[in-house]
Amino acid sequence: MVIFHLEDCPHSQALKKAFADEVELQRSIDEEFIVLNLVYETTDKHLSPDGQYVPRIIFVDPSMTVRADITGRYSNKMYAYETGDIRLLMSNMKKAKKLLKSEL
Repeated sequence: MVIFHLEDCPHSQALKKAFADEVELQRSIDEEFIVLNLVYETTDKHLSPDGQYVPRIIFVDPSMTVRADITGRYSNKMYAYETGDIRLLMSNMKKAKKLLKSEL
């Protein structure tokens, strides 16, 4: 799971607070995922398949492929999550775990 955010971005800060307030999300991140937390924007097109914006959360499988089948709710910013999307993010985390198990 790769999280892109910026310190001076109000949307990134709001999502960070929502993460901190959600105990179940924190537990899952700590115990079940490898998380790369990037506090800058990348120019790598593999890590920004639908554009550069923050906050953005992508799921990458062991072959280093961004999972296009695990996305947020927006069609124009597929990997964007807002504070109201925590339940969707948690559902996507469960989906990522299930997909990984089925592919192994």
